[in-house]
Amino acid sequence: MIHGLLWLPLLVVFFWLAWAGRSEFQKLEAYRIWAEPFDHAKYDIYSVLGQKGSDLTWGKPDRQTPQNLQTFSLKQVEEIQVVGDRPIDLDNPPAKARKVALAFKLPEAEIKIPFTELSLAIKWAKHLQQDWQNLRADVDTVNT
Repeated sequence: MIHGLLWLPLLVVFFWLAWAGRSEFQKLEAYRIWAEPFDHAKYDIYSVLGQKGSDLTWGKPDRQTPQNLQTFSLKQVEEIQVVGDRPIDLDNPPAKARKVALAFKLPEAEIKIPFTELSLAIKWAKHLQQDWQNLRADVDTVNT
C-alpha cells in the first residue's frame, strides 16, 4: 500500500508531462499551418510573428490557431528596437536580458512583441530594420 502511495505522485507527474507535450505539439502544428503564407515567420512560447511583404502579423500561440492576431505595416513604423528593461544596443547586446521584446513605435501606439531569446530578437530586428529602410528609401524615391 505504501509503495502505491509513493508511486502515485510520479504517475501524476508523468501524465501532466504527457499532456503538456501534446499541448505544445498541437500549438506547433497550428503555427506551421498558420505560417505557410508568410515570407518569414517565428514561433516561441510567448508569441508568433509573420511577415508578408511590408505587413507584420503577430499574436499568441494556441492549439487551434494563433489568437489575438494583430497586423500592421512597416510603412507605418517610426522606429524599431529591441527592448528588455531598457533599449538594447543591437551591435553590443548584453549577454542576457529579461523580458525581451521587439518594439515598434507607430504614430498612434507602440507595439511590443515578446521573444524568449535575445539573439533571435536581434536577428529579427536587424532583418526588419533593413526592410523598413528599403521601404523608406522607395517612398523617398517616389516622392522626388
